Amino acid sequence: MSRHTPKVALVPSAFFDAASAREILSRTVLLEEDDKVEYISLPEYSAELVYSLSDPVPEPVEWPELYNVIKALSGVREHNRIVASYGDGFLSLAVAQGEKLLLANVFSAADFTTAEYFLFMAIKKLQLNPEVSTVHFLTPLSGDEEMSLYRYFKSVEQI
Repeated sequence: MSRHTPKVALVPSAFFDAASAREILSRTVLLEEDDKVEYISLPEYSAELVYSLSDPVPEPVEWPELYNVIKALSGVREHNRIVASYGDGFLSLAVAQGEKLLLANVFSAADFTTAEYFLFMAIKKLQLNPEVSTVHFLTPLSGDEEMSLYRYFKSVEQI
């Protein structure tokens, strides 16, 4: 089970020390005193995903949604690999070109239009051409959301 959360950071394994996980995460997000910090190894990217899921939730949650997004990249066969998930006011986004991970981040987005803004901004900054790229979503899209994305991307797929 996963959950959308902004309390995540991807850290190169070479710079990661498990004993300093809380300090590392606190450099990028605001942590509460009672936040429990954990991490997951991503050896395929020589990285560690440091996160906190301390807010109370009704069902057991084992990892942040960004982990699912990053792992889904391996199932995408295009050269420009774009995987996203939107829910609970957060866009989790991972972008790779070939085998190189270019971006893995979570953006606060109150609505889908704002999530699209962050998606387009990331694609533009990474100098990827959306007209030859497919965007893959892990979360369901409404017909309007899918059609909005089709105006910019070669294809939109839900996985």
